[in-house]
Amino acid sequence: MSDTSKAKWYVVHTYSGHENKVKANIEKIVENRGMEDVILQVVVPTETVVEIKNGKRKDKSKKIFPGYAIVKMIMTDESWYVVRNTRGVTGFVGPGSKPIPLTDEEVANMGLEKRTVEVDFEIGDSITVISGPFENFVGVVEEIHLEKQSIKAIISMFGRETPVELEFDQVSKN
Repeated sequence: MSDTSKAKWYVVHTYSGHENKVKANIEKIVENRGMEDVILQVVVPTETVVEIKNGKRKDKSKKIFPGYAIVKMIMTDESWYVVRNTRGVTGFVGPGSKPIPLTDEEVANMGLEKRTVEVDFEIGDSITVISGPFENFVGVVEEIHLEKQSIKAIISMFGRETPVELEFDQVSKN
């Protein structure tokens, strides 16, 4: 078992329009070869854009970096070879054959990894919303979702109990 904390994010160049195929191909190879602790995650960053066509509103998922996939992996000869030789991959981004990992800042700016926020509250605690549309409302923590860095709280709004989902950094413990 390798130390997954050594894993870094690398940018892989793909044939245009093959980003999702590359993601699926790499994930399949990783699964078949049992390389989950070396190649941890493949991401094709997308954003939702609203398109209005013929007066109809439509949300569309649009690739932020067409022609690229981003892979979180521990760089070894084998992992390099697997990713590099995946169908649809034209190579790693970096000078020559040496892939350069993204910096922590780049990773944060691309929203690839949410910073972990320590929580000092538990289910049943009273909280105050400190930012966002429910600012200054007081509520009670119902659920805590560490992986999504969010909580579900019941706030009293217009005299009714209303469940809302809030990010950790939007609330403070009373």
